[in-house]
Amino acid sequence: MAIRAAHRSLRGISAVVALLAIGAVGCSEVSDAVDSAKDGAKKVARQRSVFSLDIGDCYNPNGKAEGEAYSVEIVPCDEAHEGQVVGEFTIDEGTEYPGDDKISTIADDRCPVEAQKYSPDTWALPKGAALFYYTPTMESWATGDRAVSCTYTAEGGKLNGSLETAKSLKPEQTTYLTGSNALYEALWANQPEKDTVEDDLAGYKAQAKAVAAALDAHVEGLGGIEGTEVGKLRATLTKAAGNWKKAANAADADAFYIAYDPAFTDIDPNKSVAARKELGLATTVPADEAEVWAG
Repeated sequence: MAIRAAHRSLRGISAVVALLAIGAVGCSEVSDAVDSAKDGAKKVARQRSVFSLDIGDCYNPNGKAEGEAYSVEIVPCDEAHEGQVVGEFTIDEGTEYPGDDKISTIADDRCPVEAQKYSPDTWALPKGAALFYYTPTMESWATGDRAVSCTYTAEGGKLNGSLETAKSLKPEQTTYLTGSNALYEALWANQPEKDTVEDDLAGYKAQAKAVAAALDAHVEGLGGIEGTEVGKLRATLTKAAGNWKKAANAADADAFYIAYDPAFTDIDPNKSVAARKELGLATTVPADEAEVWAG
């Protein structure tokens, strides 16, 4: 399995060798060496194959080198750690290895969806937590490996505690997040490759159609949730849905732009902060999302 994160195979000294290496040193040094040996022994005991990772496992990769991994250190989630497995799925691409690029494309598409089942509110994730994944290599594929493990990994520092939030959400929170997540997934998953509408009007119209459909579902879900701010957001998104539909049916690029500008503005995540606060959800817009709507 390979992961799009830094790691390398463990190269350590065994606890027995570490203890024998103490030699004739002072008491303080002996104590430090024993403590170090205990820590080393505990780390060795916690080693698990990357093939046995389960959803919910918190872990530390062995080292920092990019490449293939064979094992990680599984740790209790209440200890500081670098990553946690938050989703998994199996690749169904026949018997031939589909290639690194194809597997990465599949993981890029599926891991956000799987991760949101475990941690639905991406706004509540710790700063610096980024989505990575372990995937089959050509060699492991030949042995029957088809599993992808999706993980949130700290790009700097450590994570503390489990990132699982799905089980603790109230029904109205789950409804809101399901609709909101589907909305932005529709926006980014259908992003046309061309930079301008003139170069791919059909592609941009298809994206608009997908966003409009997601908005309709989100608005319907919000209709079953009480709250003044939720009601205001529902009205804003209803208007946005209308403009996305106009964009989806635009006769030409100019008509698309006229509808697209207010459509995009009305799904600015900042417009949902008050409703999120009313629902008891995280209210800080993630930096990458804030940057997009900041222009």
